[in-house]
Amino acid sequence: MGLGGMGSRIARRLADAGHELTVWNRTRSKADALGVPVADTPAAAAAGSEVVITMVADPLALQTVTEGPEGVAAGAGDETTLIDMSTVGPAAIERLRGVVSAPLLDAPVLGSLSEAESGTLHIFVGGEREDYERWQGLLSVLGTPIRVGPSGAGASAKLVANTTLVDVIATIGEALALAEALGLSRDAAFAVLATTALGDQAERRRPALESGEFPPRFPLRLARKDADLIAEQGLDLRVTDAARSWLHEATDDDQDYSAVLRVILERATRR
Repeated sequence: MGLGGMGSRIARRLADAGHELTVWNRTRSKADALGVPVADTPAAAAAGSEVVITMVADPLALQTVTEGPEGVAAGAGDETTLIDMSTVGPAAIERLRGVVSAPLLDAPVLGSLSEAESGTLHIFVGGEREDYERWQGLLSVLGTPIRVGPSGAGASAKLVANTTLVDVIATIGEALALAEALGLSRDAAFAVLATTALGDQAERRRPALESGEFPPRFPLRLARKDADLIAEQGLDLRVTDAARSWLHEATDDDQDYSAVLRVILERATRR
């Protein structure tokens, strides 16, 4: 369920591994392109399936695809396992657990389009150990699954991982802005960053920053959504709050989240 950039690649890997798939997507054309059976509703896709995988954008999308008369919960049997691979936070998983009677694993992924294609995603899994062990082989087609605890733990682990993503990109941007304000050349600034713990990350972002092109491996709108999910936990996370504020100032929603570097440099220059 859900055939965006990540979901379509996950479906393709499962099909190429010999699994029989039925798919559903809000936009039918994306489903038809896979060349596998397409259901008219999530409930119809779930009916008779051993496992249902959801990969959608946010908590509201997860509710839409799982709840109601046409949702996954209406079609899934008691023996069907639901695996949610979306980044939706632990509250959404708790809600989902109250909706479905079937076994549930929350298994969000760390990685982007190329990792989904190559099957090298890191997969954080929450749920009962027996359910994890039953579907560990299936998840291994997609990457490296790691059980991190009971239901909701996978969703929590993904927020921990994404905290580092949003914090690091903001730190790189501010370091480059400071270098520019102090008169260091861009080459010198990256040479300095190369000596730090952020050296590899900075070098990865340099081509996009210098070309002004930010192809969406991890779209900015999704990074902002994830930062908002982190903020909803109600903790005093000052560094992450600052990084989140930069993401909210950036408007290139369909570009990569690293496009926030351009915003930071522009703002710092004007000040």
